[in-house]
Amino acid sequence: MNNQSKRGLQSLAFAAVIMAVLSLVLFGCAKKPETAQTVKESAAKQPDIIRVPTPGDVTRPDIYMIAEELGYFAEEGIKLEYVGTVPSPQLVASVVAGKIDVGAAHINRTIAGISAGAKIKAVVAGTETTQEIPHMVYVTLDNSPIKNAQDLVGKKVGIPTIGGCNEYTPYAYLKKNGITAPKGKIEVIIMPEGNLEQALRQGDIDVAGFHKNPGFLTARGGLKILFTDYDVFGTVGGGTPFYFSEKFIKEKPDVVRRFVKAVAKANDWADANQQQAIDITVKRANIDPKLLRNGYFAPKGIIQPETATVWIDLLKEFGEIKSDVKPEQIFTNEFNPSAKI
Repeated sequence: MNNQSKRGLQSLAFAAVIMAVLSLVLFGCAKKPETAQTVKESAAKQPDIIRVPTPGDVTRPDIYMIAEELGYFAEEGIKLEYVGTVPSPQLVASVVAGKIDVGAAHINRTIAGISAGAKIKAVVAGTETTQEIPHMVYVTLDNSPIKNAQDLVGKKVGIPTIGGCNEYTPYAYLKKNGITAPKGKIEVIIMPEGNLEQALRQGDIDVAGFHKNPGFLTARGGLKILFTDYDVFGTVGGGTPFYFSEKFIKEKPDVVRRFVKAVAKANDWADANQQQAIDITVKRANIDPKLLRNGYFAPKGIIQPETATVWIDLLKEFGEIKSDVKPEQIFTNEFNPSAKI
């Protein structure tokens, strides 16, 4: 083989080596393997989904809607998924069964559920009672002879559901005003809240219990306030905290922590901007603004122990719960950065 042929073969070999190297480089760039860090970064871009009930009978500013509108959930990497309306008495069971991730209702529901064995825990406070914005309001007609607790004995009291805040608030009112064994001293009539006013005006009941603000009711004319839960319990009787299953809390504590932060932030904003909170809810729920009342939300979302203990004692007294339930079983503020644990 002459020198020219040798040089040609050497050139071809060199070119083949260069092509092989380039192929490896290009293949490596195209097929760069995912590292734990890149997987983590990709996952971080996807929001955590929290399944919640679709708001049903919206009568006050809705914290879900407010927090979404203001971007508080998005800031925390959370997206709410509305799964349909869930009646209040079914919320605890739905959370336990995993049909929804979080429930919110009057704290008596949380307590009763835990007493019955439900593995749930409240993590952030919702509404609270004030004198102007109570949780429950009991009214009579302007010309009714019922003026105090003694006058209420033997009368028909219409409420939306049996048990809980609807029924036990009147019993506590009677007891506070010297009526012993109050459970047998009034006749409880159950009907949808939307029918209560008509039943009262046509004389089918003597007193009606509403989840509405006093001013909203008196503005309708012909009605007077007999008492509210503020008259019975002060500010601690109307707590409505948000709760998760213990399983969810154990598996996703950081999601719970971020949810609490968003709700607490929305609470404070809604209290400081009540009309705007109403406007957001009216727009997103597409409802008549006349149907919406103001709401007062727990500052920084902190759950006060008294909101649980007052209802633990009351539910025990009237036989709705049997077990020895403790406040620490009902709620925790450990996920709230503003709370002093």
